[in-house]
Amino acid sequence: MSAIRLLVLGAVRQHGRAHGYQVRNDLEFWGAHQWSNAKPGSIYHALKAMAKQGLMVAHDTAPSAAGGPPRTEYELTPAGQEEYFRLLRHALSAHDEKIDVLTAGVGFLVDLPRAEAVALLKQRVAALEEWREEIRRHWTPAEGEDWGHIAEIMGLWVHTAETGGEWTRGLIERLEAGAYEMAGEGAPWRGGLAPEPGSTAG
Repeated sequence: MSAIRLLVLGAVRQHGRAHGYQVRNDLEFWGAHQWSNAKPGSIYHALKAMAKQGLMVAHDTAPSAAGGPPRTEYELTPAGQEEYFRLLRHALSAHDEKIDVLTAGVGFLVDLPRAEAVALLKQRVAALEEWREEIRRHWTPAEGEDWGHIAEIMGLWVHTAETGGEWTRGLIERLEAGAYEMAGEGAPWRGGLAPEPGSTAG
């Protein structure tokens, strides 16, 4: 799974309707250009591609009053909403995706009801525990075997599984204790939107 689809769908969804520059601003505000493939070219390509796939509808807007060129605003279709939540659920529950996918999923965590988010994260813990045991059963040197430095790879995998599980269990505990305002509990969180150009908000 590529994180860019989830990031772009989620950013557009937060605005309701958004043009490419707004999406790019938001993703750069989150630092996504540092930890994912959310570069300007990838963002604009994803917007156009998902519009062709029926996940978004493109609205042509009038030129700006300042004389700038017209911009295309994008809005999620029902299929786009469905795809967004499918990707979000996968990002939170999968144990074998790259870190940018999990990071994107955590960024949109509050779009899910609390109980569902907890259930998905518990799936991730179970998958990590199963992976750790699989490594120990099949990829650990037997007594007397010398795998040399290759054994360090297995140690890395076990460590990754254990630390990933520890972090996920901590997030589950925080959610179960009432951390954050989740979907259905109040107004959607708006802190992830980048300030508009020229804004004095600091």
